[in-house]
Amino acid sequence: MDEQDGRAEGENGSGEAGAPQKPGNSRMTGEIVEWIKALAIAGLLVFVIRWFLVSPFIVDGPSMEPNFWDRERIIVNKIIYDIREPKRGEVIVFHVPEEKRDFIKRVIGVPGDTVRVEGDNVYINGELIEESYLKKAIAEAQANEEDRLYNDIGPYSNFPNEAYPDGKVPDGMLFVMGDHRNNSEDSRRIGYIPIDRVVGRADLVFWPLKDFHFIKH
Repeated sequence: MDEQDGRAEGENGSGEAGAPQKPGNSRMTGEIVEWIKALAIAGLLVFVIRWFLVSPFIVDGPSMEPNFWDRERIIVNKIIYDIREPKRGEVIVFHVPEEKRDFIKRVIGVPGDTVRVEGDNVYINGELIEESYLKKAIAEAQANEEDRLYNDIGPYSNFPNEAYPDGKVPDGMLFVMGDHRNNSEDSRRIGYIPIDRVVGRADLVFWPLKDFHFIKH
């Protein structure tokens, strides 16, 4: 009797009735759980990257031609200015609450700089700066018509002007301009930009795919 009880218990694995679980089912369940974990982590990473590190942005309008074109898609680095402040020559995206949208422009002057724009010449602290990103566009404009300026939009061509007579960039502010100087609503029209409105730096053009490239600053 004792031997039969021992054999029965050994066959069932315990004193209770029940069928043993198939190894294949257990393995499949484990794989499903691992996939769920992996997808959850991937989703979290996408959320973190999207909201805290980088963000897509669509160029709206011609104000940054010939270096950025209308409807191009770019990636904005949102964390870089948590580490340091913007530098001259960098292309930034910033909020404009009055317009209820974001602008993309190039940083020309940083806090403490004295900015002067006269025709196609830009001076920082009294020194003419070399804008390599506009050399070709300026040369083509001047070649098409004698004495023609690339930057010629009337009273807002130059800076300082009647609307903004102080050429010194205040603390916590930036002076920005569009690369298409004849068609840009920038600091010559809307004044200095608070640094705390800056979303980030434009680092990559990813669409159209044929124009994919990292942005030089």
